[in-house]
Amino acid sequence: MSDALLIALIIAAAIVAAGGLVMFALKRKPDNDDGEAERLVQQLIQQQSELAGRIASISEAQTQTRQEITQTLNERLENVSQRMGQSLEDSAKKTAETLGNLTNRLTVIDEAQKNITELSSQVVGLQDILANRQARGAFGEVQLNDIVVNALPPSAYSFQTTLTNGSRVDCLIKLPNPPGSIGIDAKFPLDAYHALRNAQDEAGKTAASRQFRSDLQKHIAAISEKYIVPGETAESALMFLPSEAVYAELHANFPDVVQKSYQARVWIVSPTTLMATLNTVRAVLKDARMREQAGVIQKYVGLLLQDVTLLDKRVDKLGNHFRQAEGDINDIKTSTERIAKRSEKIQEVEMSEEEDTAIAPTKPTQDLLGSK
Repeated sequence: MSDALLIALIIAAAIVAAGGLVMFALKRKPDNDDGEAERLVQQLIQQQSELAGRIASISEAQTQTRQEITQTLNERLENVSQRMGQSLEDSAKKTAETLGNLTNRLTVIDEAQKNITELSSQVVGLQDILANRQARGAFGEVQLNDIVVNALPPSAYSFQTTLTNGSRVDCLIKLPNPPGSIGIDAKFPLDAYHALRNAQDEAGKTAASRQFRSDLQKHIAAISEKYIVPGETAESALMFLPSEAVYAELHANFPDVVQKSYQARVWIVSPTTLMATLNTVRAVLKDARMREQAGVIQKYVGLLLQDVTLLDKRVDKLGNHFRQAEGDINDIKTSTERIAKRSEKIQEVEMSEEEDTAIAPTKPTQDLLGSK
């Protein structure tokens, strides 16, 4: 039930109740009061009419208010619907975009998974290579070759070179004396290192550490004996470890082995430290070439000084020739001047037609004949 209808019913009930009260009052009044009753009836009719007008106004106002409320609600519902539609559309777009990105990422993850699977197979292959001593040595030699070839010119190294004592060195770095050529060994005792890393208890670690230390000391002694040849190589050699992990383990937990390698003049290097060492070697080779070029330059500078000295002598000799030629030119000039003067005197001689040819020469003629 609407509010307007409820109000109308309440007002109608009030009118009915007022009418009932009027009728009750009329019944109790005497007959001489008819005029008063009529007046009351008229007032009641007037009040009913006013109430009916008010009820109509209230009903009309309620109807207008209901229409405005309905319109407002419709507009708000329309705005809400529009916003929800836009929001749903944006959400759908974002969801589609997110799903697309998720699909791309899943594709990348699949590719990465494939690469990881392939890398795992390669790691297993590398482990198989490093498990075999002969293959491990070949792997170390290949890595050593790559580092040396990328760091030094071809004339500065040689591989698998046989020394005069019959030992074959994996790589020989050719340096001028001093220090001389340096041999590099690419083999390393990896079995004991794996045993050390895979030990499950303290006893196993102790045994593996002892074996690792013993293998390294034997290998260092062998390198010092084979690859350090007095008069042929430098007083030291290099032991190449193609694994940074082994190099770190050695320097972190076996400093006594490193100290013994120093005493044996065997320097242990990893791929990183070998590259730094070869950069130093390259600087030494460059300095040696510069010294050789300096000797050549000094030689040619001496020859140039000799040529300058010889040129100075020849310039002096040419100066003497020029001075002699200048004296000759001056003599020629003097003779030319004398000839000119004598020609002038000859022109001054005037022979008279009346004079006899036997007459003695005149003074100008004597001067001409007497001049030398």
